[in-house]
Amino acid sequence: MLDRRVLVVDDEPDFQVTYERLLGRQGLRVVTAGSRHEALALVERGSLVLVIADLRLYDGDGLDVVRAARRACRSLPVIVITGFGSESSRLAALHAGASAYLTKPFTAAAFASLVAETLGSRKGGCGSASSSGPDTR
Repeated sequence: MLDRRVLVVDDEPDFQVTYERLLGRQGLRVVTAGSRHEALALVERGSLVLVIADLRLYDGDGLDVVRAARRACRSLPVIVITGFGSESSRLAALHAGASAYLTKPFTAAAFASLVAETLGSRKGGCGSASSSGPDTR
């Protein structure tokens, strides 16, 4: 079985636990980061199939995590989540390289569906057994 690791970046522990539970139901292994700084280090380590990042973090911008993930591996999907949704933040997230954008509150079913759709539209993560390595195009 492939190691399907997902990085969840959120500075609120309650949200981390919720995401971990929801993603676990989909057979995914969750690694959490509570800060932008911690997330950037985990992205550099690789072996991820998905990154889910909150837009606003106490120590910076979640879009920095999106950009770092895209630099590390062009095919690594990233979902940006925010409680402060706007058209300008959605466009900024997509421009930074996010695969999807989700505003809080959302249902467990909507989250699970978006994760499955996002993973299904990609060839695998980066550094995983299913990946051929970073896309350098």
